Amino acid sequence: MNTADCHTQLADRCERLGAQILAADPADREGLVGPGTDLEALLTDAADAPRPVRDLLARMLDTLQALYEQRLPDSASALAALATAAIAAATALRDPAECDATPNALTVAADALQEADGATATDGPDAAAPATASPVQGSIEAPLPPDRPGDSANTGETPMPPPAEAPSPTALPATFLIPPETDPDMLHEFAVECLDHIRSAEASLLELESDPNLPEPINVVFRAFHTIKGTSGFLGLEILQHLAHLAENLLDRAREGKIHIRGGYADLALESCDSLRTMIESLRTAAPGTAAPIPPATAGLLDRLRDPEAAGVSEDADVEPLRVGDILVAQGAADRATVEAAAQSAGRKRIGEALVDDRAAAPADVARALRTQNRQGAPAGDATIRVATDRLDSLINMVGELVIAQSMVAQDPDVSGGGRPRLQRNVAHAGKIIRALQDLTMSLRMVPLKATFQKMARLVRDLARNTGKSVTLVTEGEDTEIDRNMVEALNDPLIHMMRNALDHGVESAADRTAAGKDPTGTVRLRAYHSAGNVVLVLQDDGKGLDRDRILAKAVDRGLVEPGRDLPDSEIFALIFHPGFSTAETVTDLSGRGVGMDVVKRGIESLRGRVEVDSRKGRGTTFTIRLPLTMAITDGMLVRVGEQRYLLPTVSIERSFQPQPEAISTVKGRGEMVLVRGELLPLFRLHRLFTVPAAVTDPCQGLLVLIEGEGKRCALMVDELLGQQQVVVKSLGATIGQVRGVSGGAILGDGRVGLILDPAGLLALVDASEPHTHRPAA
Repeated sequence: MNTADCHTQLADRCERLGAQILAADPADREGLVGPGTDLEALLTDAADAPRPVRDLLARMLDTLQALYEQRLPDSASALAALATAAIAAATALRDPAECDATPNALTVAADALQEADGATATDGPDAAAPATASPVQGSIEAPLPPDRPGDSANTGETPMPPPAEAPSPTALPATFLIPPETDPDMLHEFAVECLDHIRSAEASLLELESDPNLPEPINVVFRAFHTIKGTSGFLGLEILQHLAHLAENLLDRAREGKIHIRGGYADLALESCDSLRTMIESLRTAAPGTAAPIPPATAGLLDRLRDPEAAGVSEDADVEPLRVGDILVAQGAADRATVEAAAQSAGRKRIGEALVDDRAAAPADVARALRTQNRQGAPAGDATIRVATDRLDSLINMVGELVIAQSMVAQDPDVSGGGRPRLQRNVAHAGKIIRALQDLTMSLRMVPLKATFQKMARLVRDLARNTGKSVTLVTEGEDTEIDRNMVEALNDPLIHMMRNALDHGVESAADRTAAGKDPTGTVRLRAYHSAGNVVLVLQDDGKGLDRDRILAKAVDRGLVEPGRDLPDSEIFALIFHPGFSTAETVTDLSGRGVGMDVVKRGIESLRGRVEVDSRKGRGTTFTIRLPLTMAITDGMLVRVGEQRYLLPTVSIERSFQPQPEAISTVKGRGEMVLVRGELLPLFRLHRLFTVPAAVTDPCQGLLVLIEGEGKRCALMVDELLGQQQVVVKSLGATIGQVRGVSGGAILGDGRVGLILDPAGLLALVDASEPHTHRPAA
């Protein structure tokens, strides 16, 4: 950005500052904190502005300080002089010649400020505070809380003025007001940027628990709270400003080496992130002039931040922080005895260096452990730009339409007839370009799983502390990308699985030691791409699933017939049944049987599937397979009469043509087909959707075995036309929801094919009469 553009932006900020000062009430000391914060930031950013402008801004800061301290005889005149000075600074920034004019607006404004201060008159702005003087001297300093008088934010940079003391915890309101004059776009941008800062702070706090002496993570967290404090003060969001200021004080003590951010101090900092995130997220959809909620726990949090030690907060010295050595043991790259021996002999060395020097671990393994430990940070030089999601979705939709149009052109008889080879080559070449464009636009929807993995790291950390267990989380493949629309939907299933892994799977340190295991449990979370899918593997080394106990519970609930022999995969799949739990006691984490069915429903709603494998005493592995994107689906195109439908391939087990003796009718259950010794319901698609001129004899058509929400059935169709990828389209508000149909797709010949929903089809036939299976109108 060139100098003229920078000065124009500074001028805009000066004009906004002038309007903010005019709206201030001189009797409201807290209301002056926002203008003071903005003025300090403005003075810091005006390092390249003309000297007279900088001098005037510094003079304004002195006047605002005196006004805040109520040392001026005429506060109303002082406010008017400050507003005039802000406009004069804006004028000079827009027109540099104004600085050389005699007399100029800057001189007049400076004289007005001196008169308002009641100070000795001087000639011109040169008598104002020199531009090289630290603006700290003129900052608005609200008094520190009386119970921590010695703390200060010695940041080494221009500090933002701390807010006035917040109300006592008992007087904290349930909501806070968003100032009516706030610009909605600015409020949204503030929320987005602050949430980014909180994510970075949270990752760095987790890193500090591994090594509390690392300086850069402390600085990252400090800067996050510092920035949120300053910008929230500018917008008049006082509760956010005060909370961020107290959290910043905590991190400043860590920067000075007075405390280490681990144990109780880490809990306090993470809780500050949670409270700030909750309030800031409410701003994303809030309108100026409305009230946003304050979390009920905020009052107690503020009280503990004012004096952590008085509230019983400590570093929990008895809790061993996660070290690189622990990760090496979890990854199988070193054994516990070797790591502990190296730790005792390391001296001033880091544990990783000591292991490499003793040749107890390979440098590559230590480097991998360090990458696992330090999860935060984007690649240097990775330039990004924010784009509104509606624009991105519109682009992707238009490219989808382009793909459909190209397919229709390619299948046109004039092109595919073979009489015009040059036209065919050109169309084929255009098709390659369009497919590449489609791949590129679809990649724009993809985001890495890094943020999701970070949430799981925080969850494991909190659950381990709550349960008193020692657990190491090892992550791999956090740069694996997935459709952004699927990320949020994936959070709930992963949270339920992680909670069950720590509560049911990983044993206590005493039980693990008695079983001959390492007292520290390990949970591995891995992601990778495979055959057009995203695969997530969650594995723990706990006690595993009890096959016999699950089977007995299923028999007791009537889910399995007594004496029936089932393979392990089907027995383990019973844990996904609603309300199913083998827990002896109900805890805060699990035991009510409402978790794993949520996992299965959530995964299936993303057109994925989840598998479970377990070995008693060795641990449990959950494998989730998801499509890369929800915008494109792999489907099997089937024909029923003259209609074409798409069945998601992920729901298809097999297709076959039955023999007459395999078809039977069971009273009360309708038509059934015998498949590998198991009777499954048979449903005719032409009856479900009233399609004429379809094959009516199952032995002349085809049966497709499908599965949805744990149920299986055979669906009768006329013919399989082949597998293909299609762009998913919603049915629109006019048609609305149709039972058994999840969407539509435009096929290559221009016709519309409905994408069937297996779970919806099963619900549809359950509501129909046996034998006919006709849907209700």
